[in-house]
Amino acid sequence: MAKGIKTGGRGQGTPNRLTKELRAALKEIIFQEFAALPDRLDKLEPKDRIELLTKLLPYVLPKVESVIPGHGEPWDTDWS
Repeated sequence: MAKGIKTGGRGQGTPNRLTKELRAALKEIIFQEFAALPDRLDKLEPKDRIELLTKLLPYVLPKVESVIPGHGEPWDTDWS
């Protein structure tokens, strides 16, 4: 048998059935968890609720970078 010649298995471009089914199942679980999230948040202690929301925040809002005024800006002049 020649090396590097494909002789069996899925054809090129054929989706993997297991991966497709796994993604569908995980997607359903995620949707169910999101639907239950408000009730679960209400049951948490305020401290725990804030901690959880703080951990989830980066997935909703992008981080803002600090800007140092005058650093590399066109109006960066030495006033001394």
